[in-house]
Amino acid sequence: MTAQSFPVTEIVATRRPTRKDAARNYDALLAAAREAFAEHGAEASLEDIARRAGVGIGTLYRNFPTRRHLFETVYADEVNTLVRVAGEVADREPWDALAAWLDRFAGYMVTKRAVREALNGESEIFVACRESMYAAGGPLFTRAQEAGEARADMDFTDLLRMVAGITATAFDDDAQRQRVLSIALDGVRTRV
Repeated sequence: MTAQSFPVTEIVATRRPTRKDAARNYDALLAAAREAFAEHGAEASLEDIARRAGVGIGTLYRNFPTRRHLFETVYADEVNTLVRVAGEVADREPWDALAAWLDRFAGYMVTKRAVREALNGESEIFVACRESMYAAGGPLFTRAQEAGEARADMDFTDLLRMVAGITATAFDDDAQRQRVLSIALDGVRTRV
């Protein structure tokens, strides 16, 4: 599995500047936006994002002319990370690979909620991202099922909805979120 097999990779790659300093600013803005959206949702301040990235607001607008452009790029970048992680864990034992990917998926859900507030769920970017995410994570789940390590009476959509429901809850900290996710995944895992 390679990132090139997923169409969503082009969304971020074609927008990223090639000059090193500009690319560094672009990456810093994406990281700052991801963090701000996780903390404040869709209403995160663009000025705060620029400040977190260590750049001026003009640099933010040069890279992301509209708020929507920033939301779409952050969302596509998150999905690209899910695709990359699926490739990185694919050689692990089936359950370990799936659990590692789902852990990253849970982190992605925080950003997705904020971005979804701002974008239409049926936009071209959402459709491309959904297809890429299913193409990356679905085979990990199927492999875990075929190895007898994941329940056969559920499908990948069921699994994603379960994790999404868990991440929609407010937790005291990341350790608590991880513990609750682990408990839920114990219900998915079969004992071999």
